[in-house]
Amino acid sequence: MVMFKWWHVLADDERQQWTLDPFVSVGPLAFGMRPSEASEALSGVTREAQRHRLSRRANETVDVVEEGEYREFGLRLYYREERLAGVVIDALGGPQVFVEGVALVGRVPSVLEQWMLDRAEAREPYSELSYMGAGVPGSDSLGVVLDVQRAGDHLLTRPVFVPREALDDLPHFLPREAWSRC
Repeated sequence: MVMFKWWHVLADDERQQWTLDPFVSVGPLAFGMRPSEASEALSGVTREAQRHRLSRRANETVDVVEEGEYREFGLRLYYREERLAGVVIDALGGPQVFVEGVALVGRVPSVLEQWMLDRAEAREPYSELSYMGAGVPGSDSLGVVLDVQRAGDHLLTRPVFVPREALDDLPHFLPREAWSRC
């Protein structure tokens, strides 16, 4: 049987090991960083340079960074007003992110959803679990949505991390491209 390279999933010991500080940081990346600060923070982690997608608003003459990508490293960054506002980790090869001792990247979605349900039941108030379109779970206390990504015939978790202000309108806080790319 031939396995396509683009569906190869790195083992945890082959990935960078990061920690989530909810609403504050994901590994070396802090919400609110400018693109240059994010590049500097990742310079000791990967030799890959951040590739930017720029846009220009009507009646303005300056381009602004909306998205940064580290394709080989498995990381996509989203900016609002040139401040880090979203971190998406590739399920197949991105860094492994831990919170409360639990790995969030490249996992079976139903297992992590159950962990989130159990965690929510043990906390007050119970309303901390929310769902995006297609039943994708998120934690309002961790600032993470456990989106999914295809790996052959399987789906694995592809977490999207956001700052606290995103919770006011989560589905629209980041561009449509930030959500599921199966």
